[in-house]
Amino acid sequence: MAFGLISAVSKLQMVSTSDHASVVSMNLFVALLCACIVIGHLLEENRWMNESITALLIGLCTGVVILLLSGGTSSHVLVFSEDLFFIYLLPPIIFNAGFQVKKKQFFVNFMTIMLFGAIGTLISCTIITLGVSQIFKRMNIGPLEIGDYLAIGAIFAATDSVCTLQVLNQDETPLLYSLVFGEGVVNDATSVVLFNAIQSFDLEQIDTSIASQFITNFLYLFVTSTLLGVLSGLLSAYIIKKLYIGRHSTDREVALMMLMAYLSYMLAELCYLSGILTVFFCGIVMSHYTWHNVTESSRVTTKHAFATLSFVAEIFIFLYVGMDAMDIEKWRFVSDSPGTSVAASSILLGLVLVGRAAFVFPLSFLSNLFKKSQSEKLSFRQQIIIWWAGLMRGAVSMALAYNQFTMLGHTQLRTNAIMITSTITVVLVSTVVFGLMTKPLIRLLLPHGPPKGTSSMISTDPSTPKSFTIPLLGSAQESEADIGGHEIHRPSSIRALLATPTHTVHRLWRKFDNAFMRPVFGGRGFVPVEPGSPSERNGHQWR
Repeated sequence: MAFGLISAVSKLQMVSTSDHASVVSMNLFVALLCACIVIGHLLEENRWMNESITALLIGLCTGVVILLLSGGTSSHVLVFSEDLFFIYLLPPIIFNAGFQVKKKQFFVNFMTIMLFGAIGTLISCTIITLGVSQIFKRMNIGPLEIGDYLAIGAIFAATDSVCTLQVLNQDETPLLYSLVFGEGVVNDATSVVLFNAIQSFDLEQIDTSIASQFITNFLYLFVTSTLLGVLSGLLSAYIIKKLYIGRHSTDREVALMMLMAYLSYMLAELCYLSGILTVFFCGIVMSHYTWHNVTESSRVTTKHAFATLSFVAEIFIFLYVGMDAMDIEKWRFVSDSPGTSVAASSILLGLVLVGRAAFVFPLSFLSNLFKKSQSEKLSFRQQIIIWWAGLMRGAVSMALAYNQFTMLGHTQLRTNAIMITSTITVVLVSTVVFGLMTKPLIRLLLPHGPPKGTSSMISTDPSTPKSFTIPLLGSAQESEADIGGHEIHRPSSIRALLATPTHTVHRLWRKFDNAFMRPVFGGRGFVPVEPGSPSERNGHQWR
C-alpha cells in the first residue's frame, strides 16, 4: 500500500514537472509572438522587412539563445510537427485568403492561375527531380531511391503562399497578388496531391498507365475538393438564412461560420481530398453568400476575427520554423561533412530558380497569346516579379520534408539529416533573401505602380468595355451599383460571343444567381435580423 502510494506520488511529480515545462514553453512562445507583432509594427514603413521575415529572424535568434543556455542540447521549445501545421495553422490562413480575396482578379485570371499552379508545378517538380537524380548520385549523400527523388521534386516545387501575403500588397499590385497568391494556393494543393501520389503508387514500374492514373486522380481531387468547399459554404449560408440565428445571438452565427469553415477542411482531409482547395473555395462562397446573411455587427466581427486568426497563424509558423531551424540533433549528423550539406542546399536552390523560370516565362507567353488586348498581357517586368515572388519556400516544404525523411520529427540516418538540413537552409535563404528583395524589386520594375490598363479588371476608365470589367463574382464588400446603371450589351453572333467571354459568362452567372441561388442561399440584398431591431418585431423581409 505504502509502495503504491509512493509510486503514485512519484508519477504525479513527473506529470507536474512535465506540465510546468509545457507552461513555461507556451509562455515563452506567446511572449515571442507579442514581440514579433510589436517589432513588426515598428518596422511597418521599412522597405525591406516584413513581419514574416521578422518572425523568422526572431525565431532563429531565440533558437541560438536556447541552444547556448541548454549547453548545446536543445534549441527550441516546440518540436516541428506537420500535423500541427496542416491541421491547426494552415486552415485559417487559406480560408481568410479566400474570404478576403478580390474575386474580380481571381476569376478573370482563373485560367492563368491554373496554368501556373497545376501545369507549372508539374514542370517545376519534373526539373527538380531530374536535376537531383543526376547530381546527387555523384555526391556523397547516401542511398536515395526513385521515390525519394520524386518526393524531393514535390517538396521543393511547393511555393510559400503564406509569405506571398506578406511581400505582395493586394491593393498596390492586385493583378500580381492575384496571380502569385492564386497560383500559390493551387500549387500547394498540387504539391501535396503529388507528394501523396508518389507515396501511394508503385514507382518500381512507371509506365503510361501510372501517368494517366495520376492525372485522373489529380483531376478527381481538384474537382471534388472544390465542390466540397462550395457545398460547405452554401450549407452555412442556407442554415444562417433559414434559421435567422442572429435574431437571438450574433455570437452563434459567428461561431457557426468559423466552425463550418474548419469542418470543410477536416472533411476534405477525412475523405483524402485537398483541404487547402476545399477551405479556399469555402471562403470564397462564404464571402459571396453567408457573409451577407449575418447581422451588421457579425459582419464586422467575422471580417476582423478571420483576419486576426490568419495573422497570428502566419507569425506562429515563421517563428516556429525559425526556432526549429537550429535543432542541433539534425545538424550533428552533418557536422562531419558540412561541405556536402552546403553543396546539396546550393544545388536545390539553383534547381528551384531554374524550375520556376522554366514555367513562368513560357506559360506567360502562352497566356498572352489568348489575350487580344495589349493592356491585358503580362509584361516582361511583371513576369520577372511573378517568377521572383514565387521562389520562396516555407512551412509546406518543411512539413513534407519531415514527412518523408523523419519519424515523428526525429531521424538517425545521415542521408535523411542532410535532406532535412538542406530543406531548412533553402527555406531560410529563400524567405530572407528573396523576401527582402521582393518589395524593392517591385519598386524598381514598377516604380509608379502598375501601368494604367495593366489589368482590365482593375481599370476604372469609363471607356473600358464593361465586358472586361465585370467579374464572375463580386467582392464581399463591393457594391452592385458599379454595374447596375449600365446596359449590358448582349452578343449577337458567335464571333461576338467569343470576343467577350467574360461578359457573357458573367451575364449568365448573374441571371442564374438572381433566379435560383440568392432566393435560397441569400447573399447581397438579403436583410438579416438585428436583435431588438424593428425588423425583428415587424417580421423578416427579402429584398
